[in-house]
Amino acid sequence: MTKASPTDTGLQTERIARGEGFIAALDQSGGSTPKALRQYGVPDSAWSTEDEMFDLIHAMRARIATAPAFDGDSVIGAILFEQTMEREIGGKPAADFLWQERRVVPFLKIDKGLAPEADGCQMMKPIPGLGDLLARAVEKGIFGTKERSVIGAAHGAGIDAVLDQQFDLAETVLDHGLVPIIEPEVTISIADKAEAEAMLLKGLARRLDALPGGRRVMLKLTLPETDNHYRGLVEHPAVLRVVALSGGYSRAEANARLARNAGVVASFSRALTEGLSADQPDAEFNEILARTIAEIRAASVAG
Repeated sequence: MTKASPTDTGLQTERIARGEGFIAALDQSGGSTPKALRQYGVPDSAWSTEDEMFDLIHAMRARIATAPAFDGDSVIGAILFEQTMEREIGGKPAADFLWQERRVVPFLKIDKGLAPEADGCQMMKPIPGLGDLLARAVEKGIFGTKERSVIGAAHGAGIDAVLDQQFDLAETVLDHGLVPIIEPEVTISIADKAEAEAMLLKGLARRLDALPGGRRVMLKLTLPETDNHYRGLVEHPAVLRVVALSGGYSRAEANARLARNAGVVASFSRALTEGLSADQPDAEFNEILARTIAEIRAASVAG
């Protein structure tokens, strides 16, 4: 496990800022892992303890990461769960394997889930031991972090609270030399989604304008109702890259929406693993994954 050198960090920054491809989200946590495993064809009866569950999801992630199509030509980055960061892929620490063997830039999910809803939104739970976690991430060669909140209504106070928390955390991440991916996810099923996105855009722009010079963040946003709604953020000097989550849309719908938003690339989780199954022979698994990666890459570079 090796701390990234300044040269590596520069190459990783360039790849994330300008690379033609997308960021794979391989960061299912304790709450979302059972659903991800069921989608992968692994029933709840296949495990009886949390450790066994995480062994199974790690096997899925490792199978994806070692597949021939999973490389830097199409996948410019990958978001890892903390336990994945602590484990090996292909005989190497996970982050080292991704960067050294595949030229895929490693990120780490650092949030610990969502707090109860307030004002139509869900902020992040507290993150115990944050400083230690960020220090370990640096030592293990992680480039950046990801932290998720949820916006479930066009409620000004709720959205402001989410963004204040996100940008406070982003400052801490930046202080450790890592690049934060700020993720205020707008729920795709809400009736006032467009209104929430309008409020979100204004709130993000205001806080980005206030960042000290030279500080850059990334944004992970729900695919918007209005095409190119976030174009101004894509071009903002404080934004390294804007990526999109699939948010419950099918892969076909997510790719179609993504292709209509110039400068935004994918950071899909469920949509990436759609169609994959634990019982597929490697040849079939790799063929399906290669096709999926090609489709998401094409949508990401379409704009």
